[in-house]
Amino acid sequence: MIPIAREGWPFILVPLSLAVILWVVGWHGSSVTTCVLAVLVALFFRDPARDIPKGEGLILAPADGTVVQVTQYLGRELQESATQISIFLSVFDVHINRAPFPAVVGKVEYRPGTFRLAWQSEASAENEQNLITLKAPEGQLLVKQIAGFIARRIVCRVVPGQKLDAGERIGMIRFGSRVDLIVPARAELLVKRGDRVYGGTSVMGTLR
Repeated sequence: MIPIAREGWPFILVPLSLAVILWVVGWHGSSVTTCVLAVLVALFFRDPARDIPKGEGLILAPADGTVVQVTQYLGRELQESATQISIFLSVFDVHINRAPFPAVVGKVEYRPGTFRLAWQSEASAENEQNLITLKAPEGQLLVKQIAGFIARRIVCRVVPGQKLDAGERIGMIRFGSRVDLIVPARAELLVKRGDRVYGGTSVMGTLR
């Protein structure tokens, strides 16, 4: 059985229950269609186990998707020069977000905004988002959970002061989105635009 994120069950059980009702009343075609919809929703909320790489200073991908941007980060949250790596998640990607580094959560800040298409560079600054600051001896990192045109619900599972292991689940974004990883510019990056990455598995770079 495919592991399902707990946030997904309300969205799965509603069409599944409707499919049962439609079958009982004799609307078999509609029942099958509704059941297929429930399966597709379940696939969106899948939460597969991941083999987390071990190694000193490894920066892991915070999400599954395609790297759409690697650029200088202009924000001042890290108080040092930083690089932004943006990952676009399509509706076909696993949408669970994971901690990129062993760290302590320093701050969780919700920022309201627009709902631009998530692959557009403007989405990083203008879209609704959740900013998670991670503090480690090696430096600070940021994870931005960014809503897209379809995604309208950001789920954050962490709170300030919480200690995280690399690859630990920290939340998800429903139905297409973007996740930005901001790291100190001194970090050695191993990814480029166009690369496919997988949350908690792909090594984005190193920070020592």
